[in-house]
Amino acid sequence: MAGIVGILLAAGAATRFGSNKLLHALSDGTPIAIASLRNLRRALPRVVAVIRPGAFELEELLRREGAEVTVCPRAEEGMGTTLAHAVRASRNADGWVIALADMPFIRPETIQRVGDRLAAGAAVVAPAWQGVRGHPVGFAGRFGGALERLVGDAGARELLKGACAEIELLDCNDPGVLRDIDRPEDLA
Repeated sequence: MAGIVGILLAAGAATRFGSNKLLHALSDGTPIAIASLRNLRRALPRVVAVIRPGAFELEELLRREGAEVTVCPRAEEGMGTTLAHAVRASRNADGWVIALADMPFIRPETIQRVGDRLAAGAAVVAPAWQGVRGHPVGFAGRFGGALERLVGDAGARELLKGACAEIELLDCNDPGVLRDIDRPEDLA
């Protein structure tokens, strides 16, 4: 087995942002997706980033930062399809910590806690800030088959509903677990 693997979902179309948000620079000049990847890589040694076809600049930046990049040929179908693709690319993992590339404000120690709980035997783990479940979400290896069968745009939402009794919420002092960037004003 390969331990806990981070998955960075970076194949979205960013239609609400108005431009390629994953390449948009944060205030320190770092592209949003790279900031998200760096936080994930600080917590987990292996990260698989999934992108859409034709995202050549993003692919190069992610590779330079140490991600294993895989192109999902059917990314336009949605997050479930791209997540399934990334899990298939890392199917030997003991579990996965699934992060969104448009959430660059999650602290590495929060991600580490999710990975540690998976490694200790938790089935499904997610951080929570002020009682609200956030990201990234971790799944034990036994969910690999179900994750590989995901399709469409729902991501792992239905899988989480089915496993709700098994979700371990980690209270954390990290508002970044709820802060995603969909529009330019979300950067303010």
